[in-house]
Amino acid sequence: MQPIYLDNQATTPIAPEVVDAMLPWLRDNFGNPHSPHLMGRQAAAAVEVAREQVAGLLPRAGRVIFTGSATEALNLAMGAVRTHQGRNQIAVLDTEHAAVRDTALWYRTQGFETRLLRVDQTGLVDLDDLEACLDEQTALVGAMLVNNEIGTIQPVDQIADIAHRYGALMLCDVVQGFGRIDIPQQADLIALSGHKIYGPKGIGALWVRDGVDLPPLIHGGGQEQGIRSGTLSPALCVGLGRAAKLCADRRKEDMAHVTKLAETGHSLFADWTVNGSLGQRYAGNLNIRRDGLDVARLMSDVRGVAFSAGSACASGSGRPSHVLSALGLEPAQIKSSIRLGFGRYNSIEEVEQAAALINQAAENQLS
Repeated sequence: MQPIYLDNQATTPIAPEVVDAMLPWLRDNFGNPHSPHLMGRQAAAAVEVAREQVAGLLPRAGRVIFTGSATEALNLAMGAVRTHQGRNQIAVLDTEHAAVRDTALWYRTQGFETRLLRVDQTGLVDLDDLEACLDEQTALVGAMLVNNEIGTIQPVDQIADIAHRYGALMLCDVVQGFGRIDIPQQADLIALSGHKIYGPKGIGALWVRDGVDLPPLIHGGGQEQGIRSGTLSPALCVGLGRAAKLCADRRKEDMAHVTKLAETGHSLFADWTVNGSLGQRYAGNLNIRRDGLDVARLMSDVRGVAFSAGSACASGSGRPSHVLSALGLEPAQIKSSIRLGFGRYNSIEEVEQAAALINQAAENQLS
């Protein structure tokens, strides 16, 4: 029997409509989209339809580059710092996903100065502190739209305005917000992922504002607009495109449903403390803690619910959550925190059942 799935920040189940859209390109229409013959042109046309579907949720004055993941997209985007002659500073929020934070720290080994920008106890950046950290040497500022661990929504357009005031580029990881909430219009580089919007794994995209110069990250044939080498998968591109279109068509319905799930979750975990902002938060994320709880033991005791103790990408590292640490939480508080992720295919009954199982196991442990 499958557990109740409440880990939609880690990944989402693939939508049936997406599976149906992908199947023909997995089974029969196997042409290489970079080939000049009929089958290749048909595959290329399907890729371009998908590109337009993704672009439909993004700002107008830019282009969409398909990648193998959001992590690849973010690494590609950060390469733009190499084109900013005379600038050697990168500034990113301390709560960024490891794909941004760790990459920014790696750039220190390449001669760049990396600054990790502090956030307050709710996970929000102070705009005055942000501006104080920037100067004419800043090449790039990175801030994610919706934090993957605590759901906090940053004021990205305001951050972008400040970055632009100093001539810096603004990179936004919208993985957790794409297709769900408004996308910031002032960012210069925007990364997203397929498997976080009920699409397939193994596909992401980078939106690049017109005029922004990017050096290739992967060298070879330059199949994707001369920037990203490697044969595109029509099936994966079609899957991402269909998932994006589905999010656009269902946005109000999905948000209303997720909000109801979140309201139920908050009421059933009233004895827990919420980590992150209560006001500026994506409803589908509930990160909570209960003092004295051993979450590793809790997860072992509650096999009937799939939930998380933090980011899936860092769960095997053994490191405490850098996001919760940035909020000022003590190690014991971090170890007593869990993350629940509500999504399109969850029901109120599942949230109620999951809460009963988690709360009962917590009571057993703490009694």
